[in-house]
Amino acid sequence: MICAIIFDFDGVILDSVRVKTHAFAKLFSSFGPDAVRRMVAYHEAHGGISRFRKFEWFYKEIVGRLPSEAEVQDLGRQFEELAFDGVLGAPWIPGAHEFLEQNKNRYRCFVASGTPDAELRTIVQRRGLNDCFVEIQGSPATKDEIIRRFLNDHALMPCDTVFVGDAMTDYVAAHECGLRFVGVGAGSSFPEGTTVIPNLTSLAVLLGTLV
Repeated sequence: MICAIIFDFDGVILDSVRVKTHAFAKLFSSFGPDAVRRMVAYHEAHGGISRFRKFEWFYKEIVGRLPSEAEVQDLGRQFEELAFDGVLGAPWIPGAHEFLEQNKNRYRCFVASGTPDAELRTIVQRRGLNDCFVEIQGSPATKDEIIRRFLNDHALMPCDTVFVGDAMTDYVAAHECGLRFVGVGAGSSFPEGTTVIPNLTSLAVLLGTLV
């Protein structure tokens, strides 16, 4: 019987993935269209990891050196300015808000996200979701680190916990921690046999079938 659910955030709760893709493209536009194309491709292939790791990849692979700490922090500030309002105004993934409001007393719900922790908490609060989650955490902790802390701090059994995510990063972290996994997104390319739903409208029914 499923007792707890750990959600990714972008692309699972809010339809905000495109907002962040656009922010990456604009942030690195001065490096030219080929660099932007490669950055966007890397971002899309590595959903769920910290934007700071993506900045480091860009500098190492495109610029040819590692960025300084000051450069990384400045990129983070610029990225937040480009994306924050868009995320706040992003539509819900269909069924997400309804599921959370209707099931917050049935399941223990958590968020594990690659978004910086303070920024994530502000977005959750501004979207009126604080009372839907037992706890939320973002980067710099990785998904598997966050999952393991949730399991330990809240005495959760992996076999009774589901991770709901939209990226291979989520899939890998869930399996490394022994959790069941539900993928979100009609065009997702998870390994064969993965349970995948287009959005969260059918999540409640699906959870009822997991034993």
